[in-house]
Amino acid sequence: MAVQTGLGEPRGPWFVSPELDPDGRYGDGSGSGREAAARRWRRRLLAGLAVVALSSASGAAAGGWVASRDGEPGPAAASAAPVPAELVTAAERTVPGVVSVMVGGGGSGAATATGSGFAVDNEQHIITNDHILAKGGGGSVTVELPDGRRYTAEVVGRESSSDLAVLKVPPNAGLAALPLAKPGSTRVGEPVLAVGSPLGLAGTVTAGIVSALNRQVRLGPNRHTAVQTDASINPGNSGGPLVNARGEVVGVNTAIATIDGNGSIGIGFAIPIEQVQQTADTIIGKGG
Repeated sequence: MAVQTGLGEPRGPWFVSPELDPDGRYGDGSGSGREAAARRWRRRLLAGLAVVALSSASGAAAGGWVASRDGEPGPAAASAAPVPAELVTAAERTVPGVVSVMVGGGGSGAATATGSGFAVDNEQHIITNDHILAKGGGGSVTVELPDGRRYTAEVVGRESSSDLAVLKVPPNAGLAALPLAKPGSTRVGEPVLAVGSPLGLAGTVTAGIVSALNRQVRLGPNRHTAVQTDASINPGNSGGPLVNARGEVVGVNTAIATIDGNGSIGIGFAIPIEQVQQTADTIIGKGG
């Protein structure tokens, strides 16, 4: 499939806005429509950058004035606002239950697909994205724990339609299960953390908010109702948890949208916890 100019390519399953037709084209599918959309996106992006630049310059000037007034530092000279204590606590509770997932590699030793996952119960079941296993071509699955230990994981089951899979590691792995948020409890605007292994950097935590709920998107060949977030999600975050300030999982990080295929632009998507729990329970019930 072609990379979408403007909306961009995800890192994860292919993301297409529901405003596009099934082939990923704008409106009547004409090239002129796509080019016009790309121009609109670029104009908006440039306008936004101009506003940010203007705001930064104004803020710097004001900050300089406040800092020098009467020789005493003012509020603008203070360091950035501290991270809320509840998010620090949530990160401390979440990281021990999040793992790196590596698929394939064979004798070469280099994984052909990587992502993240998290423990969902005391039986050492791990939830991750199915597209990670699919990209790995059915190769062996290795899970790396936060302390560096590695285990060959059993694939309990997969469901491509929901892009979820369940793995299992031996009991001596001792992973701490993450609590799941109550169905329907997630709210737009609440702070969240995305935890995973972007670019292979295990235990990475990024912060943001819930940008939207019930966002209709197409990920790969399937349509999903997703949680949208502006927490930074990058290659390798797929399969990791999106958690609230209480450390409860509200979704599974699955894809991001990019402009012209370049990096995160603050539009990420997670599979809602309601669907995650339902699918995981079904897979575990069938696979043990």
